[in-house]
Amino acid sequence: MKITIIAGARPNFIKIAPIIRAIEKNKSEGKNVSFRLVHTGQHYDKNLSDTFFEELNIPKPDANLEVKSGSQAVQTAAIMVAFEQELIQNPSDLVLVVGDVNSTMACAIVAKKMNIKVCHVEAGIRSGDMTMPEEINRIVTDSITDYFFTTSNTASENLKMYGANLENIHFVGNVMIDTLYQNLNRISAPVFWDDYQLEQNNYVVLTLHRPSNVDEAKSLIEMLKGIDEMVHGKKIIFPIHPRTKTILADNALDLKNILLVEPQGYLNFMFLIKNSFAVITDSGGISEETTVLKIPCFTMRNNTERPETQSIGTNTLVGTSIENLRKEYSHFIKTGQKESGIPELWDGKASERIVEILLKK
Repeated sequence: MKITIIAGARPNFIKIAPIIRAIEKNKSEGKNVSFRLVHTGQHYDKNLSDTFFEELNIPKPDANLEVKSGSQAVQTAAIMVAFEQELIQNPSDLVLVVGDVNSTMACAIVAKKMNIKVCHVEAGIRSGDMTMPEEINRIVTDSITDYFFTTSNTASENLKMYGANLENIHFVGNVMIDTLYQNLNRISAPVFWDDYQLEQNNYVVLTLHRPSNVDEAKSLIEMLKGIDEMVHGKKIIFPIHPRTKTILADNALDLKNILLVEPQGYLNFMFLIKNSFAVITDSGGISEETTVLKIPCFTMRNNTERPETQSIGTNTLVGTSIENLRKEYSHFIKTGQKESGIPELWDGKASERIVEILLKK
């Protein structure tokens, strides 16, 4: 079996690492399986992509399509044109895509039109919010996928409602958690740890990247000022995306507690999360990692495609208003962390299950 694996953006890199490890293990045991890794170049800044490959021991990509940035349509089209040529030159039995970025949808469409089977890891998750580009990518990808691998029973049920073939829906667990478990003994403090006098439980991690939260300077500044005033007695570490940094560049910020730092590699970032007092984010993936690490998480979105992080895990959905975030955070300070657990099959073995199932197809 020749598998082409697609990686385009930071979350993809975290998800493909354990899958590659599982394939290599099976190959070393004599199984007839090989892979070709294609990096679409959707994230192309070294701090945002190359670092993850190095830290997670992901082999150098066999091809880099180097599509870089652009509007949704421009980027998706560029990926499709380049990936079509990649598949013509390097035929494959199966194209494996992960997550919900533009690369996921674009490569799935190209593969399917070339009559190549498509496997979607992290299939079936839904936010119900069609204003999110990721939601459209998920729906389109799942509509043409052959083999579905889900992180939860909820995701599997979503696929059943969409009419997916039941025999091809496989609840296997969460590959992001595979990567977390495989690297917990390797995480390390970032270079600014001592400079900022950080200690376990004495700081909050903040991440913001969704356009609805960061693309309008005035509302972003108001949000940052509100968070800055809200977290009394705690430093707030904010790894700032280059685009967000540009938006803030022309504005004078008087922040007492928020410390702006460069985007972090996986090992440094996981160290920050694991040792934090709490996390404020608009990322779905981070809410999964905080759930396993038992760190309180406040997600600044009106919906989530990962409901298990709320119902079972440590996540609290707070919407996009600073007032509601302040209310929920104050409740947490008064009452302490809510009871939580780890979702079913988030045990670090999802990738092994995926490769085992694919080898039987």
